[in-house]
Amino acid sequence: MQITFLGTSSGVPTRARNVSSVALRLPQRAEIWLFDCGEGTQHQVLRSDLKSSQITRIFVTHMHGDHIFGLMGLLASCGLAGMPHEIHIYGPAALEAYLDACCRYSHTHFSFPIRFHQVKPGVVFEDREYRAIAGRLHHRIPAFGYRIEEKDRTGRFDAAKAKALGIPPGPVYGKLKQGKTVTLDDGRCIRGADLCGPPEVGRKVVYCTDTIYCEGAVELAQDADVLIHEATFAHQDAPLAFERLHSTSTMAAQVALAAQVKQLIMTHFSPRYAPGNSIQPEDLLYEARAIFPQTIMARDFLTYEVPRRQVAIAEKEA
Repeated sequence: MQITFLGTSSGVPTRARNVSSVALRLPQRAEIWLFDCGEGTQHQVLRSDLKSSQITRIFVTHMHGDHIFGLMGLLASCGLAGMPHEIHIYGPAALEAYLDACCRYSHTHFSFPIRFHQVKPGVVFEDREYRAIAGRLHHRIPAFGYRIEEKDRTGRFDAAKAKALGIPPGPVYGKLKQGKTVTLDDGRCIRGADLCGPPEVGRKVVYCTDTIYCEGAVELAQDADVLIHEATFAHQDAPLAFERLHSTSTMAAQVALAAQVKQLIMTHFSPRYAPGNSIQPEDLLYEARAIFPQTIMARDFLTYEVPRRQVAIAEKEA
């Protein structure tokens, strides 16, 4: 799992930061899941090492323009480029009407299927490898955060050990890799678990923006490997945060601390904290680290590899 930040500014783009979009790359299945799609996102994709042809799912948090104005342009470009598969879009009910209106008035017709899923709290997608969960946040309009869970996997299969036991290669190996118990032709019962290393604990990535501090964010982020959380304002501008229902750097850190996450990555910064102003972006980082030391600040095109859980690594080494 690899996270790439395509836009880290709030409200409007700046020379250094585009508006909101985050890509979650799943290399093992050649897929990219996109979270929000602010204006100019397709240009950011072109400037990165991501491939728009691998985008399969787009999760939208809410209907403010800095999170959706790039969606129609991205979809239209994917269509013109010959997108080879369908795209699933998750978001508030109004998002479907918005896309329909954009298509109608711009006379745009997609050459690939688009499947819209109206988001409600709970599981919004699940297959054998991943689960996506939506949770309500606290903003001026209905807004959702998303939690992506990678399911636990069977540990590495020891083919050499299987060969030493005289187990013939073939379909039986596939069953043993899944941890199943298999009866061989000679009557022996072989437990797949005995031939596999410790299970690999699935990773968890959570995306929360736009929101003020709320219990919904804490619940969604519980025990996550990575929490991506907005930090629009510095702590001294908390009155603005309460007025506009956005988070300060300290609120983001408090969510991370309460949820006991492994890593906090702050994003969605107000343009008011540009270099040369009285409050610098680094000041927000210092404020957050005073509460939650495992905090970093996102920038456009920052790529972060989500590590495997240390407990799983320790078990393997043992």
